[in-house]
Amino acid sequence: MSSAIAIETRRALKEYGTGSHAVRALDGVCVRIDKGEFFTLLGPSGCGKTTLLRLIAGFETPTSGQILLHGKNITTVPPNLRPVNTVFQSYALFPHLTVADNIAFSLRMLGRSRSDVLQTVERMLSLVRLESFASRKPQQLSGGQQQRVALARALAPEPKVLLLDEPLSALDLKLRKEMQRELKRLQTETGITFIFVTHDQEEALTMSDRIAVMRSGKILQVGAPREIYNHPVDRFVADFIGETNFLSGRVEGDKIRLSSGELVAAETEGHSGSVTLAVRPEQVGICPAGTSDSLTAEIVDTVYFGTDTHCHLSLADETELVARLQSPPSGNIGLSRGEKVGIKFNPGAVQVLNE
Repeated sequence: MSSAIAIETRRALKEYGTGSHAVRALDGVCVRIDKGEFFTLLGPSGCGKTTLLRLIAGFETPTSGQILLHGKNITTVPPNLRPVNTVFQSYALFPHLTVADNIAFSLRMLGRSRSDVLQTVERMLSLVRLESFASRKPQQLSGGQQQRVALARALAPEPKVLLLDEPLSALDLKLRKEMQRELKRLQTETGITFIFVTHDQEEALTMSDRIAVMRSGKILQVGAPREIYNHPVDRFVADFIGETNFLSGRVEGDKIRLSSGELVAAETEGHSGSVTLAVRPEQVGICPAGTSDSLTAEIVDTVYFGTDTHCHLSLADETELVARLQSPPSGNIGLSRGEKVGIKFNPGAVQVLNE
């Protein structure tokens, strides 16, 4: 992946309305997105991720701040003059045109030669693996196939940046997972910078080179999926990315005294006073009650998920947490409701967050 910057936003601020009625959708966002990167804007509804995408596309103009494309200020450049394409939730295919003609439409509007259009359409059909569907109409395709046509149409003019606004949200779970792999393959093969908007953490973790977690118009953390998942900067990020157990306590030297009264070893440097511990369920192990250096817990419930079993536990102070255990072939992990057990956290699994 090139280190060149494809997109940069400099203190991008967007407000709707004026005076006391103004709503701030983006609050001075600064971010750099590398050329050839699959970059995801992740956050809950209303966090500003789609607004940021629309600023990059040119559909909106920032109230203040700048948008740069490969170092050039494009803040006021209209969308039709930006080498950027967008794929929306709605595929917006022309129902009266064939698959091939849908892909060719933007190329013809750009005045490309007939031979160039034919060659590009053929290449795009091959890229999205729809060669045998060229003469079909959109209504003759499945949802996943329509999504591929929309992607092919957006990629055909070879934009420098492709923006994707929750394009998989209308698909069922199995097809969405297939399209996640497909999108990553397309991005890798074309080398085009993809900026993907979603509220789905699994999509972000599966496809992204880097993720920006957003909340209330701001970017809270930018990093690779493993970094964001394993080292969240605050409770919101830890809670939004995957499942997380939270425990309250106070720093005592190199350990944390939990509200249950028990001690947990953790990296406490830079922390003091009251803190919150974040521990992923897969990092919680169960051992016999009374095991050295274990916490005492009671089994509240077990929920079978096929490959995994979620074991719901309660500490002495009734703090609840979940352990995600691999299910044995029998499907029975041998733990009963009300049983006393010990729990241990994997080395390095405990993240300390200031309150």
